[in-house]
Amino acid sequence: MLPMLRAIWQADAAFPSGAFAFSYGIEGALSLRPDMTLHDFERLCAAVLRQRWASYDRVALLRAFRTGPGLDALATIDRQVEASTVIETLRAGSRRNGASFLAAHARLGQPLAVDLREAVRAGKCLGHIAVMQGALWAALGLDQRHAELCSAYTVASGLITAAVRLGAVGALQGQGVLQALLPLIDDLLATPVDDEAELESFIPFLDVATARHVHAELRLFAN
Repeated sequence: MLPMLRAIWQADAAFPSGAFAFSYGIEGALSLRPDMTLHDFERLCAAVLRQRWASYDRVALLRAFRTGPGLDALATIDRQVEASTVIETLRAGSRRNGASFLAAHARLGQPLAVDLREAVRAGKCLGHIAVMQGALWAALGLDQRHAELCSAYTVASGLITAAVRLGAVGALQGQGVLQALLPLIDDLLATPVDDEAELESFIPFLDVATARHVHAELRLFAN
């Protein structure tokens, strides 16, 4: 039960991971589509899980989880994420989120988090969030399934939280969307990821929205 409890702890929105500053592109999407319906929003969240999380974030997470604590191997995965993330604000946001995640765990006394934080400061690692999650969750004793669930849930709940904070959906409406996404997460996890899987992401609308978002005069979120 302890690995499951640790996964719940890490998925808890109260954990200070720094994710509150990021909208996963939702703020930019809503500025392009201010008339977005609740159904449209649910479809967009599902697309993020299918076409970004499952084929990109999950792959990076599992590479790091399976690699173990070796800094050189983690740095290689970090560089692959950096090179394959086209939108600059997504790259910067991933690194900043990873830095906040490391800082929280380092302050809690997690030895690998301390080492990774120093490696990022020294420029040996970049600190992308999915890579840092994979490495630290393995060190914390989560099993692979729980790490995947934790990652997917934090992305889905982060999308909902951002939309609620932006006033695009109500709190109960957001929970309804989140409830509807849970079976999708379960379905996505039914397909295993092998060690040769490539990092793939294809959500053109969200990429365009995110790229435009950086030029907005007023922004609530960093991306």
